[in-house]
Amino acid sequence: MLAKFGAYLLTASNFVLTDAAESIVNVLASAFAFFSIYLASQPRDENHPYGHGKVEYFSVFIEGSLIGIAGVIIIIKSVYSIFYPTIIHDLLTGAIIIGITGAINGALGYYMISRGKLLKSITIEADGRHLLTDMVTSVGLVVSLLLINFTKIIWLDSALSILVAGYILYSGYRLIRRSVSGLMDETDFAIVTEVVKVLNEQRRDEWIDIHNFRAQKYGHELHIDCHLTLPNYFNLVQVHNEVKQVDKLINKEVTQTELFIHTDPCLPECCHYCSMPNCPIRSEAKTENISWTMDKIIRNKKHFE
Repeated sequence: MLAKFGAYLLTASNFVLTDAAESIVNVLASAFAFFSIYLASQPRDENHPYGHGKVEYFSVFIEGSLIGIAGVIIIIKSVYSIFYPTIIHDLLTGAIIIGITGAINGALGYYMISRGKLLKSITIEADGRHLLTDMVTSVGLVVSLLLINFTKIIWLDSALSILVAGYILYSGYRLIRRSVSGLMDETDFAIVTEVVKVLNEQRRDEWIDIHNFRAQKYGHELHIDCHLTLPNYFNLVQVHNEVKQVDKLINKEVTQTELFIHTDPCLPECCHYCSMPNCPIRSEAKTENISWTMDKIIRNKKHFE
């Protein structure tokens, strides 16, 4: 941030100021991200039985908002400079400084994204993507400064600043959109689709159907609850073992998650799609294979209803 503001003071370029202003956002957002990651790592307590992971979505929301504010300020100043231009100078030196800071941010951004995915931390990943955005704008800035230096077209400085500010605004919107979806418990379709795929491929005859399937993310932690229909003549030990098998399967094949599984007894209407062999209470032969799809498992009803 200090290097970029130094480059701005040296060049008086609005385009350089665009990159410098975004660096303020980097510093502020990273400071809050540091706190949110610390809070998210705290163990569950009586007030937060699901943990503190939701704070990460607040962190991403603040980061996206700050990026948006920076973009608006840059557009206002750049539009003003089109009508009241200032003299810019030392563009080559400024380009070198911006190029070095962009390379550093790019390397750090790639590292943070990889760590964020590994640790399942939306905050670390979002901060890394923000730094990658900074790298992209820095690359564009270096090319543009060289273009302005050789063409001597001064108004390009403000015009290109507006274009980059538009990209910054879009990046801020994407972060805000992601944070709101997390706070509103929007379904993570990638994970749910993978869970359904694994359950379909490795389903047991005892698992007659799964319904009322819901998934929620609390930071890096995933919580799933669903209803599992089992033969109604199973005793409590057998029911517990089947629930445990579902839990082990998802945690092994998909992702580490906490499952809350409510078991339902089968009804005579389930017989036509039940694969249970040697069933002592079967009322009719099996006549249909029902694949578990997103549409079927999210409904709060057995598959025959």
